[in-house]
Amino acid sequence: MESKPINKSKLFLASCVALTVTAMTFGIRAGIMNELGAEFEFTNRQLGIMAQMAFLGFPLSMIVGGLVYPKIGPKPIMWVAFICHLLGLILTITSTSFTPFLISTFLIGVANGAVEAACNPLIADMYTTNRTTMLNKFHVWFPGGIVIGALASQFMTGLNMGWQAQIAIMFIPTIIYGVLIFGQSFPKAENIASNISENISSMFSPLFIFMLICMGLTATTELGTGQFIQPLLENAGAPPLIILALVTGLMAVGRYFAGPVIHKFNPIGVLFFSAIIAAIALVILSKANGPLVYLGAFLFSCGVMYFWPTMIGFISEYCDKTGALGMSIIGGAGMLITGFSLPVIGGWLDAEKAKAAASGLAEDAVNLAAGQNTLDNIALLPAILIVCFGILFVMRKKLEERRIPQESH
Repeated sequence: MESKPINKSKLFLASCVALTVTAMTFGIRAGIMNELGAEFEFTNRQLGIMAQMAFLGFPLSMIVGGLVYPKIGPKPIMWVAFICHLLGLILTITSTSFTPFLISTFLIGVANGAVEAACNPLIADMYTTNRTTMLNKFHVWFPGGIVIGALASQFMTGLNMGWQAQIAIMFIPTIIYGVLIFGQSFPKAENIASNISENISSMFSPLFIFMLICMGLTATTELGTGQFIQPLLENAGAPPLIILALVTGLMAVGRYFAGPVIHKFNPIGVLFFSAIIAAIALVILSKANGPLVYLGAFLFSCGVMYFWPTMIGFISEYCDKTGALGMSIIGGAGMLITGFSLPVIGGWLDAEKAKAAASGLAEDAVNLAAGQNTLDNIALLPAILIVCFGILFVMRKKLEERRIPQESH
């Protein structure tokens, strides 16, 4: 441990601001997708490939970060995040063609993954007896940052401010978290398993592999839908970015008050009931038009709000011997699988638009039909999760025997 005392509150705040930057990259990119497509004549599939680069950079840095975390601790990984955020934002603003956009988006993905690789085990290390609760409070700032990004994008678009200006506002929180981590002491894997060979061998357990698959489905349900929120809902009778802000705002509130929910239902129960609600929500959104979209959005928020942090918390509690590497791998798997799904979702949209246009529908009706049919396809993912988490729910008493002790909150 470094000689300077560890300031848990300041490190937690820095982590939250860094995650806010990560989330703003998602929210603002979702807000400028149509503008980029129009200005550079990108197809939905190309936009999906572009977004995919962030989801590829993310798991790469998470996996590398998880491997080196036991040796170097979170501090160098946080500085990698800061530098890559700065470089990625600068390159994005100066990009004028497809390839530079791919590179800049990849750099931002590396930065986002480094934030998770450093902060998830850092928080688990600092708050040993209430990990899932504190990870949910940390992950408040993913939906919170998306709200900030989506509303900023909506407001700036209304003022006819271009996508470059919208990207540039992310420099503000980036500089803030750089200042917060400057000169701070960090813990070095004192309260989490840090034996790499044991971490790796523990990841070959059936439970961990099963959760890897589930993580891909939960992440795609949440993030895949969010990345295409504009084309999915652009003609559904409700402003897509306002819907995104509503969904993520509710998620932030839910995660902040996650402690009693996690304590009452435990992580397995939370995941099972979340999958049920998410499936119902997507079915409603695939049929909705007008005010009913808000009901579907509300239910969707309730369904996905606990997915990401509870999956990571589950690994830290039920597969604790996988250590920081296990937490990084589970998060990286979620982003990687989501990344591969984005061009697929974009392809669905393009195909559904072509099909609807061939039937002679007006342009607005074409966009509505394409969005609804694509949402209907996405609804299959939480339907599969109901079965997967249902199996865990049936086995929950046996699984509780391997869970590390938790405080009541």
